[in-house]
Amino acid sequence: MASEWYFGPPEVPPAADLHAIGAGLGTGRSLGAMTVYLVGAGPGDPGLITRRGADLLARADVVVHDRLPAVELLDLAPGAERVDVSGRPGHPLVSQEELNQMLVDLGRRHEVVVRLTGGDPFVFARGGEEAAALTAAGVAWEAVPGVSSVTAVPAYAGIPITQGLSSTSFTVVSWNEDPDVGEEGPVDWDAVARVGGSIVVLMGVGRIEAICERLMAAGRSPDTPAAAVQWGTRPDQKTIRATLATLPSTVLGTPSTIVIGVAAGLDLAWFETRPLFGKTIVVTRARAQASGLVDRLATLGASVVEAPAIRIADPADGGQALRDAATRLGDFDWVVVTSPNGARRLLDAARDARAFGSARVAAIGPGTAAALLDGNVLADFVPQRFVAEGLLEEFDEGPGRVLIARAAVARDALPAGLRAKGWVVEVAEAYRTEPESFDPATIEAIGSADLVTFTSSSTVTNFLEAASADAMPSIVAAIGPITAQTARDAGLTVDIEAIEHSIEGLVAAVVGHFGRG
Repeated sequence: MASEWYFGPPEVPPAADLHAIGAGLGTGRSLGAMTVYLVGAGPGDPGLITRRGADLLARADVVVHDRLPAVELLDLAPGAERVDVSGRPGHPLVSQEELNQMLVDLGRRHEVVVRLTGGDPFVFARGGEEAAALTAAGVAWEAVPGVSSVTAVPAYAGIPITQGLSSTSFTVVSWNEDPDVGEEGPVDWDAVARVGGSIVVLMGVGRIEAICERLMAAGRSPDTPAAAVQWGTRPDQKTIRATLATLPSTVLGTPSTIVIGVAAGLDLAWFETRPLFGKTIVVTRARAQASGLVDRLATLGASVVEAPAIRIADPADGGQALRDAATRLGDFDWVVVTSPNGARRLLDAARDARAFGSARVAAIGPGTAAALLDGNVLADFVPQRFVAEGLLEEFDEGPGRVLIARAAVARDALPAGLRAKGWVVEVAEAYRTEPESFDPATIEAIGSADLVTFTSSSTVTNFLEAASADAMPSIVAAIGPITAQTARDAGLTVDIEAIEHSIEGLVAAVVGHFGRG
């Protein structure tokens, strides 16, 4: 269906329909409770969806969507039925008339129906036709504007389409592929050229030679700066800079947003200069834990493939040992927590920070300490090296009692080392990790990635079981020496090992590997 990415401009509804659209837009006063929401998904970066759009997706009963530039937006609607009307392989092509009727039918049966389209639903899309059909059928609707590629894509390429006194206006045009309008399309290019300012061309790659010739014939200088931005606002964004005369001779990909004018000569690049831009990185952490690493890598420009190799589950005893220990925390001299998962599970079992009594708390790593602090428990001790051996090096000699809250399957180095120092040690299993499987699309994405990150030994082992070494990206990054050794024992070459064994340390090591930070 129509989107500002790859479809031609819509037919203009009759004046009567436009009047009805204006009467119903965003009010609902004569239409009753709103049920169908025409939501703009933005141009590609999922972070550009509006807050209103995200809220509606979270409440949606049904989401009717095109081929979206950011498919992860559908994750914002976890409980919704999804209807793909893009016409791509595996999905039947739906005509505009059929889609209009579908929205009417769904709007009559469901409380919240989201019609999700790329860009803005009323900018070179079919939102007007859909709104007219809903209005005619008496179905309530609301327009939720989206960020348009008209302004967002140039901004992500470092091109301000208006700039001081040199470019005080911009004109947006789209090439109509309708053969009935003739070779030159419906646009009066002479008038566009005379207006001055910036010209933003959507869906014009296939006719760029004719467009440039018409603008030059109308008086625009051949030396006028021009730029074409493919896949704007996405991690694979590509910007080509040229002039009005040379742009037709460059190889332009689709979809591209084209900017012509003085402002296109400004190169205020920021998006494509981020340290991990152009790199695809696999994150293997459990999905519940991955958001921090995913967000950090994406902020630095990477395209992230989420391939959780593990999931966090209850221990075999259902957590009984941990709950029992949590009632006796004050009986221990030290409580040692080895991971953020262990910290969260222990806090849930203890219910109240006062349960720790006089026991001191040790956390292996800043992530674990932060998880404890979320429960108002300040770690008394965090070793300089965020591994069991680092804690043992700095830990006092016994006697006394120590509780260790950790994963069900873990190395014996920590309890054995503490016992050797004279401590009486009790181990409580806080959780266990279980392997995840990958679908074919994820395995394909892994195989084309540049780098894979491992944050624990279990992510290494389970990843290789799910994807095998054949799908391994060329660069392997490990959060620390234990994880790195597990990878080497499995036959992998570890290219990156974080100096600081934390998520921030891993990210810093990845950035440093590419020599960009």
